[in-house]
Amino acid sequence: MSDRQAPRRRVPGPAKPPRPRGAVRRQAGPGARPVRRPGGSRPPVTRPLRLGSPRPRLRLVSLALTLVLLAFVVRLLQVQAVDASAYAARAEQNRYVVHTLAAERGEITDRNGVALAVSEDAYDITADPTMFGAKQLKIADGPERAAALLAPILGQDQAALVRKLRPQNPNTRYTRLAARQTPQVWKQIKDLKSALTHKAETDHTTVNVLAGVFADPSSQRVYPNGDLAAGILGWVNADGKGGGGVEQQLDKQLSGKEGKVRYAQAGGREVPTAGSTETPAVPGADVELTIDRDIQWAAQHAITEQVEKSKADRGYVIVQDTRTGQILAMANSPGFDPNDLVKADGDAMGNAALQDAYEPGSTAKVMSMAAVLERNVATPLTHVVVPNRLHRGDRLFQDDIDHRTWYLTLNGVLAKSSNIGTILAAGELGRTQPAANQVLYSYLRKFGIGGYTGLGFPGETPGILAPPQKWSTSQQYTIPFGQGFSLNAMQAASVYSTIANGGVRVVPTLVRGTKGADGRFTPAPKPRQTRVVSAKTAKSLAQMLESVVDDEQGTGVKARIPGYRVAGKTGTANRVDPATGRYRGYTSSFAGFAPADNPRITVYCAIQNATSGSYFGGQICGPIYKQVMEFALKTLQVPPTGARPANLPVEYKP
Repeated sequence: MSDRQAPRRRVPGPAKPPRPRGAVRRQAGPGARPVRRPGGSRPPVTRPLRLGSPRPRLRLVSLALTLVLLAFVVRLLQVQAVDASAYAARAEQNRYVVHTLAAERGEITDRNGVALAVSEDAYDITADPTMFGAKQLKIADGPERAAALLAPILGQDQAALVRKLRPQNPNTRYTRLAARQTPQVWKQIKDLKSALTHKAETDHTTVNVLAGVFADPSSQRVYPNGDLAAGILGWVNADGKGGGGVEQQLDKQLSGKEGKVRYAQAGGREVPTAGSTETPAVPGADVELTIDRDIQWAAQHAITEQVEKSKADRGYVIVQDTRTGQILAMANSPGFDPNDLVKADGDAMGNAALQDAYEPGSTAKVMSMAAVLERNVATPLTHVVVPNRLHRGDRLFQDDIDHRTWYLTLNGVLAKSSNIGTILAAGELGRTQPAANQVLYSYLRKFGIGGYTGLGFPGETPGILAPPQKWSTSQQYTIPFGQGFSLNAMQAASVYSTIANGGVRVVPTLVRGTKGADGRFTPAPKPRQTRVVSAKTAKSLAQMLESVVDDEQGTGVKARIPGYRVAGKTGTANRVDPATGRYRGYTSSFAGFAPADNPRITVYCAIQNATSGSYFGGQICGPIYKQVMEFALKTLQVPPTGARPANLPVEYKP
């Protein structure tokens, strides 16, 4: 064995003392004291501190992160692949919606700024039908439940509301349940909707079936004076458009320009978001009419009373400024209340003063006289022999009363309203009857007969005036005294305003101007003026018309106004029944102006088919003329002229 492999020698230590015989060896146990070793205690052995390995912790963290990322991946797959259609459907409920912002409709006022038509706050009650489906509400009868709650509030049929909430097109997102409801109605719905929402939050069995009901701000047209001037104003229909009168004629100016709002909504609630946009609505222009509210009231009150008293079909009164052509009043009876169209009579909802075409009768004789004077065929003092009967063409003509032969001046022919005398005078307009017809026709056209007045009013009639070549044998002789052609009340009034204005016809106007959103007032264009007869002829006609009222033999004595010189003419014409096309009843009328020597105001009145009491124009329309004219003269503070009337003679001694 080599030296390297030699075994180490062990040095023996001190020998342990022998244990005494009989001694018991003490076992270690709980609570036992450690055995002391002889020779003292050994010093403790100091070992180095060793750190644990980090790898297990890293593995644990990595595993946790992996599980989290895996959960995200699984959720992403679920959203984009597995449940994509379901989430797309939910997103559809949150998409942007666009609503129209209604523009505030402009006001309509009278010439003094008194409101005749205004707009008040209102709401269009709308709904999103997709929010009433079974998938959205988790119930099958959502539309029925919602309709049952809304029907009594909106005053609509429940079945009709169900049809709107469950349309045939399942993708319909918008339906209007009721238009122009008051703020109180929307408050009722809103409170009920809020109560259902709060209850659904605490009681999961409750379903808010009104979550899809909304309100779009709108406006409601209100007419503060009820039926006053309703024929002029018209009304606004359920779609917010003018349905008649000025409301229809000037609908574009009054309506303004609608705006739009775009916003996101979820579950029936607006979601504030940066993507919302709004285009404000532009208010409509205010329209100022030429009428005077007080004069309109006086005219409407007077004609309504007489129509009821006479048990007539209808009547109209027109008041016009003779110098400017502006209409101060245009009253119809019967009328209607544009605030309550449900109760309105459809036949009374127009403006009969412009829409009725009728034969004027003797008030038209002033045009025949104008032609005779203008053509120098005769003067107011020219003698006219008026027989009891006159045979012309295929007819035997007579006056409204049976009389002996009258010896009248031309002035007397007009004062006593003689048909025979008018036929004789008009026959002198030409060497032959066809020539005379042509001359008379030309003057009728100059006065505006057979054409529109120029107002541009909806439904206005131009009347009927055939060319002279088509006049029948009888028409050649009836047209001079106002039968055989037709006109409307405004045309008749304009004839007298033309004479009052010195022979110059001013196109009638009803609108004074408009005020835009910027507050600027834009006056209406000046009306067109046309000379019809000379100032001399117009003055002679005014003096002749005074005889109708002032002379005891005149037919218009009931139109006298103390202190004022009054010019006027009565009319009583056979009336064509619109229902049968045959003559039945009468058209009673009176037309005139005052003061006669310095005219300011024209008043025209007509009553159709008076069936109780008198039907003569001088008897039932003369008093209306007086009543309305007196009121207008006082309202406009027109003083009497104080000049003495001409007092032209009516008769002469043969």
